[in-house]
Amino acid sequence: MPKVLIADKLSPAAVAIFKERGVEADVKTGLAKEELLKIVDQYDGIAIRSATKITADVIKVASKLKVVGRAGIGVDNVDIPAATASGVIVMNTPFGNSITTAEHAVAMMMALARDIPAANVSTQAGKWEKNRFMGVELYGKVLGLIGAGNIGSIVADRAKGLKMHVVAYDPYLSPDRATEIGVEKVELDELLARADFITLHTPKTPETAGIISAAAIAKMKKGVRIVNCARGGLIDEAALKAALDSGQVAGAALDVFPTEPAKENILFGNDKVICTPHLGASTAEAQENVALQVAEQIADYLLTGAITNALNMPSISSQEATRVRPWIALAEKLGAFAGQVTESSIEAVDITFEGIPAGLNRRALTQAALAGVLKAHMPEVNMVNAPIVAKERGIKVSEIARDAQGVYDGYILIKIKMPDMERSVAGTVFSDGRPRIIQIKGIDMDAEFTPNMIYVANEDKPGFIGKLGTLLGDSKVNIANFNLGRAAPGQDAICVVNVDGLVDDKVLAAIRKLPLVRHAMALKF
Repeated sequence: MPKVLIADKLSPAAVAIFKERGVEADVKTGLAKEELLKIVDQYDGIAIRSATKITADVIKVASKLKVVGRAGIGVDNVDIPAATASGVIVMNTPFGNSITTAEHAVAMMMALARDIPAANVSTQAGKWEKNRFMGVELYGKVLGLIGAGNIGSIVADRAKGLKMHVVAYDPYLSPDRATEIGVEKVELDELLARADFITLHTPKTPETAGIISAAAIAKMKKGVRIVNCARGGLIDEAALKAALDSGQVAGAALDVFPTEPAKENILFGNDKVICTPHLGASTAEAQENVALQVAEQIADYLLTGAITNALNMPSISSQEATRVRPWIALAEKLGAFAGQVTESSIEAVDITFEGIPAGLNRRALTQAALAGVLKAHMPEVNMVNAPIVAKERGIKVSEIARDAQGVYDGYILIKIKMPDMERSVAGTVFSDGRPRIIQIKGIDMDAEFTPNMIYVANEDKPGFIGKLGTLLGDSKVNIANFNLGRAAPGQDAICVVNVDGLVDDKVLAAIRKLPLVRHAMALKF
């Protein structure tokens, strides 16, 4: 039974999901790092919010860990490069709090437009300052979205209900998607020049950090109002303060800050600024949603291999997992075959998908094949970290996908390129889901994968099969299946033998001494 640590507070319903699905769940919240380090090696998965830090040190000692699930969007508290290098999948739940965060951004925009927080304080202090709090309407105003993903598109929908005109800057927003969500796609400079209100809905990346800079503010309309419910660090706060003081910016509403908890900030105390303590996702509905989602995602992965909302691995839905799983198994086994029979450095791995696998999740299949190839000599490699390991070693990886053209509905061909030669192996999945080898080095073959196999390349001459069979029998090695293939009579031949136990070095050395043998390897799967 897989075992999961719930390290931050989640809904009891999330704990129930784990137990109902057959996953053991330990709830241990508020652990100090030293306490976490002592117990983390017991768990296959960890569910967190924002409090627990999954650092490189934690990942290093978590020998069983397969998945970290974050109930929420931000994963600043997870060392994703370290997780990837260790083959640990990192998931988040980007959609569970989208409505809540979008609503908070709209609420902040409306509060800015009518000075509601300051008016509330003034009125409760016994003042009646109607003339001081002269606001502006949202009706007819231009809202500029920086980031038009899931949350940004919800904000656009709400803003259109308020009869605002929405312009959006997002390099990944297609014209068709812009039309679908009812926004005008523009470049950043045009957005800055036209918007009466600007709201940010983008992750913090090297490209977006400080996107609201002094230079950007100088391009804005005088009296613009700015809302940030996305990530701290998107706004140059010193530049914003100067713009507020000069009147270039009429007001700002901030839910996020570069350092959190934000106990002090140069914008605090400014009556043109509204601040909230990262409340974007803080509704009962959102907290319940993300907790349930992360429990489902972790359980699905540990029990079925389905991958949802992973940040370092291609997603595989529960429905897709059933169909793609046999092909992933085939890709990894073919890769393992190719890796084990390759004894020199690898320059490139070329993978061909024909027919059925060409229409599946090829990224997952490629990573499985790479993992198989590399695991032969590096046992720590898996589907998650295989692309990084290959890149670090300068191994070029290429894919070819095409419709079915031959006798099989689908197959995968892996070709390993070395400095002085190539090796190739191809396989398919039978109707019962079993992976089979159908070709080695261009020679047709029909062989199943078993835990222990012997691969022999030999010259096709009479007497060889008898000598090999006799040698294995005398060595007490039981033959389960004997599979043969040849290029042409008297030329290159291949023998794949499925055996019932391990083949020791002594037996392998004897096989290599047989006449006609060119190459012999013991393989394990």
